[in-house]
Amino acid sequence: MGSTPDFGRRDLIKRSAALGLVAVPSISTLTACASGGDDDGNKVDKGKKSDKNPLAVNESAALDVVIFDGGFGQKYAKDAEAEYAKAYPKTDGKIKHSATQKIQTVLQPRFNGGTPPDLIDNSGAEQMDFGTLVAKNQLTDLTPLLDAPSVDDPSKKVRDTLRPGVVEMGQFDGKPVWILYYAYTVYGVWYSKTNLEKLDAEYPETWDDMLKLCEKAKKKGVAGWTYPGKFPYYMPFSLYPFIAKIGGPETLIAIDNLEPNAWKHPAVKAAFEAYYELYKKGYILKGSPGLTHIESQTAWNQGKALFIPNGSWVENEAKKTTPDNFQMAVSAPSSLDSSDEMPFGTIWASGGEPFIVPKAAKNPEGGMELLRIMLGEKSTKNFVKQVSSLTSLNGGTDGLSLPPGLASAQEALKKAGTNVVNPRLQDWYVALQKQQIGVGALGEMMAGRMTPAEAIKKIQKFADDTAKDDAVKKYKHA
Repeated sequence: MGSTPDFGRRDLIKRSAALGLVAVPSISTLTACASGGDDDGNKVDKGKKSDKNPLAVNESAALDVVIFDGGFGQKYAKDAEAEYAKAYPKTDGKIKHSATQKIQTVLQPRFNGGTPPDLIDNSGAEQMDFGTLVAKNQLTDLTPLLDAPSVDDPSKKVRDTLRPGVVEMGQFDGKPVWILYYAYTVYGVWYSKTNLEKLDAEYPETWDDMLKLCEKAKKKGVAGWTYPGKFPYYMPFSLYPFIAKIGGPETLIAIDNLEPNAWKHPAVKAAFEAYYELYKKGYILKGSPGLTHIESQTAWNQGKALFIPNGSWVENEAKKTTPDNFQMAVSAPSSLDSSDEMPFGTIWASGGEPFIVPKAAKNPEGGMELLRIMLGEKSTKNFVKQVSSLTSLNGGTDGLSLPPGLASAQEALKKAGTNVVNPRLQDWYVALQKQQIGVGALGEMMAGRMTPAEAIKKIQKFADDTAKDDAVKKYKHA
C-alpha cells in the first residue's frame, strides 16, 4: 500500500468532507472548474490507426497520469505505464506519473487553466464531483475505448470483456460513457471465519440468528459489530442491499431517483429498525462512533467485534493488522424474514476506482490506451496479486492463488448470480450520500442519538431538498 493509512480506503467510495476536507466544490468553484474548455489547439496530433494502435495514439507523445494515492498504491499503475512504453517505445521517459490524495486541490488549477492530465484516477476525499464534470462537459467520451479491440483478444471489444454494470456506471442519463471504473468492489458484511469458529458458529443467514450470535458473542466479551463512526457512510455497504433484499430492487431505484417518500418505504423502516436493535441490545463495540475506518478495521482484526460493513478493498488496506489465521470473508446481508422480496445472497457489487480522461487533455488517446492496457489480462492479474482486489475485467484471476477475502468475494458474487444491486446515490449525489445521509443521520442513529423514525424523516428531507435544488444536476435510472 502506498499511502497514508487514513486515506487508504477505496474509491468507489470517495472520502467525505465531514472532517473539513473538500468533497464537493462550491458553485463558484465548479463554475471556475468548468471554464477550462476544450482547446483542440493544445492537443497532440493523432497517430496512425492500425491493428496494434486501434485508438490512433501518437506514438511519441508524452503522457500525463495522476493516480489517487490510496490503498491500492501506485505500482499497478506504474507497471501498466511500463507496458505502454513497451508498446510505444518512443514514449519511454515521457510518461509523467503523479500521485496525490488531494485530487481536487492539485488538479483544479490545471482544469481552470485548460491543462489537465491525460488520465486521472478520480478518487479519495477530494474527488472531483462527477455530476458537475459531466454537466459542464469537462470529460472525454470513452466510447472509442470501449469499442476498441481488447488487448488479449482482438475479436472482442473492450466493452464485451467487462463485468456486468461497469459500462452503465460510467453513464449519466444513458448518455456517453464518461467514467471507467477500474476496480470491482464487493460490499457486504465482513467477518473472520476463524473467530466465528471459536463461537462454534457460521455466518447467520437470518436476522434472528444474527441477534442470537451477537448475544452469544457478548457473553464472551466480544462485540457483534463495529463500524467507522467517523465515516458512517460505510453503513450503507451492508444496509442498502439489506433494504433491497427486504423490499426489492425498486426500493433502491426510487431512492436513487429522489422520488417523493422513497425513504418512507416499509423496507427502509424495517432495515433501520433491525440495525438500531444492534445498538439497543449493546451489540456494537463501545467507542465505535469515534473510530476511523482504520481504527474500526484494526479492532475487528483484533477480534474485538465479529462483523464490519466494508468493501473488498479491506483485505489489502487492513493486511498489516490482520492475523495470519484470520480467514477473512464477506457475506451478503442476513435475511430479515421469509417475506423478503429477494433471496439470501443478494449483494451490492459494482465498479470502483473511477478513471476519467479530461476533455481538454493534450493526449486523450494516450489516456484511453493506457486504460485499454490496464484492462488486459496481464495488468489485471498484476493488480489482483498486488492489492487483493478484482478489476472490472470479467475474469483475470485464472491460475492465481487468491487470498481468503478475495476468494470469498468471488464466491459471494457467484452465489448472488443475478441478485446484485448497485445503488447510484453515492455516484450521483456525493454530498447527500456522505455528509447528509451518512454523517447527518445514519451515524446519529447508530450512536443512539436518533431513532430510526427520526433518521428516516431527516434523510427524506435531505433527499427532498436535493431534489428541489436547481443547482444540483439530477440523474435517473434508465
